[in-house]
Amino acid sequence: MSANENLAGLSAAGVSVWLDDISRERLETGNLKDLIAGSSVSGVTSNPSIFAAALAKGSAYDEQIADLAVRGVSVDEAARAITTFDIRWAADVLAPVFETTGGQDGRVSIEVDPPRA
Repeated sequence: MSANENLAGLSAAGVSVWLDDISRERLETGNLKDLIAGSSVSGVTSNPSIFAAALAKGSAYDEQIADLAVRGVSVDEAARAITTFDIRWAADVLAPVFETTGGQDGRVSIEVDPPRA
């Protein structure tokens, strides 16, 4: 049995399959949409460490970071802008799941830094 079949079986049994990873690259390439369709992903979670890893890899954030730098945005405000952008985009991608499940699934969660909480 393939991993996708296993995940589909879990989903059919009522288990919500969440992806613990989000990145601009995953959103731009349509990979998240593909995982929803092919691997039964029904939600996404993220945290500051996941975003730090995504920012360190590739160039997907370069344009937004350059724009924020030109505008003189603080590091904290830039982090909020970047994470908010990706989380909203992921929520848009998951909106059909949210609608289909009556809001039970199709959610995006982000852990915040404890001092900000």
